[in-house]
Amino acid sequence: MMDLICIESSELVKHRWTVDGPVMVMPYTDPASAVRAGEFACKRAGAKGLVLAVHDAQRQGFVATVNAACAVTQSPWVGYMAQDAFAGRDWMGQALQTLHRESGVLLGFNDGKWHGALASFGLAQREWVTGVSGGGVFHTGYARHYADVELTLLALQASGYVYNPDSVLMEVDWGKEGTPVNRADRVLYRERVAQGFDGRVREPLLLGMFQ
Repeated sequence: MMDLICIESSELVKHRWTVDGPVMVMPYTDPASAVRAGEFACKRAGAKGLVLAVHDAQRQGFVATVNAACAVTQSPWVGYMAQDAFAGRDWMGQALQTLHRESGVLLGFNDGKWHGALASFGLAQREWVTGVSGGGVFHTGYARHYADVELTLLALQASGYVYNPDSVLMEVDWGKEGTPVNRADRVLYRERVAQGFDGRVREPLLLGMFQ
């Protein structure tokens, strides 16, 4: 099973973690939800690794928190999930098998929403993702939304996006359908689409997928 560590975001800079397996970063604002989801995910992982739950008390946002945690960890794989994630049995074991078998650079978990089209929760090859995202997991301009969309398109352009419907990491957010998208994130995304995400995505079909 995976290990769970809960830490304040302000304390991240004081630590370094080196993990042989995957590191999954879980930003959270609700400690009870994070512990429940994290412990459950660890028990059901089917692989060794670390779930690093980071309390975003300063509300810097999901993207900044994931990137900060990425900077203080070393591992072959790094991923992201939310405090309301519900893990299916062997979710991480299935993910790693799929990434190795298909030589993938990014796996999108079965989130119960996007049917594999988008890595709303994902696991990436660290060397690849830090190379395309400037040292972190996500482009730093986003706050909450569209960062996962950009990452998915980059992986699709690289022919390295993979999906296994048996690798389940589902978001349990009862108010999700009524939650508006961050307007600034949408504006930034459209600006980045217009210039091909720093020229890394060239296929017109990909650039039009999530408009």
